[in-house]
Amino acid sequence: MPQNSAETLTAKRKTASRRPAGTLYRGREGMWSWVLHRITGVAIFFFLLVHILDTALVRVSPEAYNAVISQYQTPLMGLGETALVAAIVFHAFNGLRIIAIDFWNAKYQRVLFYVVIGLWVITMIGFAPRHLINVFSH
Repeated sequence: MPQNSAETLTAKRKTASRRPAGTLYRGREGMWSWVLHRITGVAIFFFLLVHILDTALVRVSPEAYNAVISQYQTPLMGLGETALVAAIVFHAFNGLRIIAIDFWNAKYQRVLFYVVIGLWVITMIGFAPRHLINVFSH
């Protein structure tokens, strides 16, 4: 038993400063993976919402639909398409990582996060130049 209150206070501080064992989200790869998964999911959702609305426009007014589609054929929208593909690819690879972690052990979470980033970079290196050449050549 501690002799005085200073020793008791020091012992409490040491106990309180320890991180709980087994937590995944502490500002590391697991947390950033979670944040990016949510951001890309929300971005994809809003794209799908806009896509459904502009496609539904064809039944209301084909002229308005053609006007909207002509706005989509600009270089700015081409960059937006690249960002959309980047979000979809990350979301898909990260979703597979989440499934793998659910079925196996979470101790490989960090490695799998970097595998996802690597696959995402490789995929985007293959996609982005080809797409952007088409966007800026017209």
